[in-house]
Amino acid sequence: MSPFSKGFLAHKLIGLKARVKHAFAVEPDGQPLSPEDLALLERVAATVVERGMATPAILFLESVGPMNFLGSQALHFFTPILEVVFAQRDVERVALLLERRDTLSRLGAMIENRAGASGSAGRS
Repeated sequence: MSPFSKGFLAHKLIGLKARVKHAFAVEPDGQPLSPEDLALLERVAATVVERGMATPAILFLESVGPMNFLGSQALHFFTPILEVVFAQRDVERVALLLERRDTLSRLGAMIENRAGASGSAGRS
């Protein structure tokens, strides 16, 4: 078979496609979070609502949502520096959570639920 024949190129393309099939695969949305991860997200949501920053936080989360994976990689990079202020385990957990596409939307929903619950409790 000639190196530039149609069959040869098609065969090479199929082989390449098979080798990189999972290179850009991501976890499907809706995978269950561990109890520790849920507790961490609940702590963040509670802190945001307690400080009265629910609306700005939701706007921020919605605007940076598409770049959450990039943020997770930045956290992995800056982990040695952030260890001075935060526990390494928490920084790594947040970085792994940001690698998931649905984490920011879940956090936004938690903030909305807490803000709604605290707003209705305050009106009663």
